[in-house]
Amino acid sequence: MNFQIDVGHILPTVRIPTLVLHRAADAQIPVQLGRDFAAQIPGAKYIEYPGGDHAFWSGDAKALLGDIEEFITGHRETELADLERILATVLFTDIVDSTRRAAEMGDQNWRRLLDSHDQLARQTVERHRGNLIKNTGDGILAIFDGPGRAVRCALAFSAAAKQIGLPLRSGQHTGEIEVRGRDIGGIAVHAAARVMANSGPEEVLVSRVVSDLAAGAGLKFHDRRAHEFKGPPVDGIFCSQRGKTST
Repeated sequence: MNFQIDVGHILPTVRIPTLVLHRAADAQIPVQLGRDFAAQIPGAKYIEYPGGDHAFWSGDAKALLGDIEEFITGHRETELADLERILATVLFTDIVDSTRRAAEMGDQNWRRLLDSHDQLARQTVERHRGNLIKNTGDGILAIFDGPGRAVRCALAFSAAAKQIGLPLRSGQHTGEIEVRGRDIGGIAVHAAARVMANSGPEEVLVSRVVSDLAAGAGLKFHDRRAHEFKGPPVDGIFCSQRGKTST
């Protein structure tokens, strides 16, 4: 009798927020029926999951229950469990005049050069025991558990990229970041991006907190003029280093 019930004719009349959930390989109800069901309800939200369990409490129910909670309450408490805060040095790099160079070289040549850039980035970050979070198109975002290694990585990467004709600029800041899966966020990440935006070609620019924490690491920094940023507070005194590491 349960399988004989058909409410299809009333679905278009539903006028309340509706959430329809279905597993792609549901062993009892074909997934296409779930898709059709949601399509007939005006404004319905449809979410499809992998797996073949029919009961919501079977199999991997964490994502499903989180979506129900968020749909009903507007947020999900389970997100807190996925949020991790750690102290890290954040490094951003950027290829100088990348747009102009791409236009001059053409898509294919520029793509090959970017591939070489990305390979250098992976090798250099790994060699300095960092974590390459992602490529940003014409640069990288990486984190390190020590500011000294972050600075040395930026210097080495800049030197290697220069050899293939790609001048870089980079910026760094140390602070607490939010780690969610394979990505990161937080004020410290935004601060590092703003530091990088003020660096010059072949320059490694760091916030003062980085230079203070790197004291005794055998690095030589040069004072930069004070700079004030809009938005979240960042120490306005910066130090930079070009070329090889000094001892």
